[in-house]
Amino acid sequence: MNKDMIKVSGICKSYRDSASSLEVLRDINFTVGAGEFLAIQGPSGAGKSTLLHILGGLDNPTGGTVYFEGADIYGLDENARALFRNRKVGFVFQFFHLLPELTALENVLLPSILRSWWGRKKDLEFARQLLARLGLSQRLVHKPAALSGGEQQRVAIARALINRPHLLLCDEPTGNLDSENGENILHLLKEFNREEKITVLIVTHDKDIAGSAGRIIHLKDGAVFN
Repeated sequence: MNKDMIKVSGICKSYRDSASSLEVLRDINFTVGAGEFLAIQGPSGAGKSTLLHILGGLDNPTGGTVYFEGADIYGLDENARALFRNRKVGFVFQFFHLLPELTALENVLLPSILRSWWGRKKDLEFARQLLARLGLSQRLVHKPAALSGGEQQRVAIARALINRPHLLLCDEPTGNLDSENGENILHLLKEFNREEKITVLIVTHDKDIAGSAGRIIHLKDGAVFN
């Protein structure tokens, strides 16, 4: 069994105002081994996206914590957590979040520019390699409006991988695509998991996509169930 990369301990999340309280996650506990391909599956409103955001350091839990490679990410200050996200985690979302004024290549390079101005020549070469591997070597200078949905999602995957993350978090990455493009994206994610040993967590409500993962965590009404 691979060494645990992630330990989720007692995660709770609720939203409160003066009149009401909404509990989104309730006492979530599980571990993720390094190199796993794991699906978090459940119906809409189950809390899947909220959990993924907490795992990636994007949203503070109300209670509990997440340990990443032994470190408590919610014990870090905001600057340290931003560095963690930039250097350790790649994010792929259902909506591609590409900047419309930038080319495919420029969109991929954004996280590396945020990380450091040093080594940009090396990052540029790696970005070209990623896009070529994803079948986009002829689309480097095209802007998002000139790309299909499947092409935009592949650019988003390359952007998520540019900083060579240990963990790839994918929130319904095929949800905005037709079935053929969705299958292609899933195949690419599994390929990077297998060949590059990147740990992949994919949130989905699709039972077929979840079934292709090595392990499934079922989420319903904010809690894990078997």
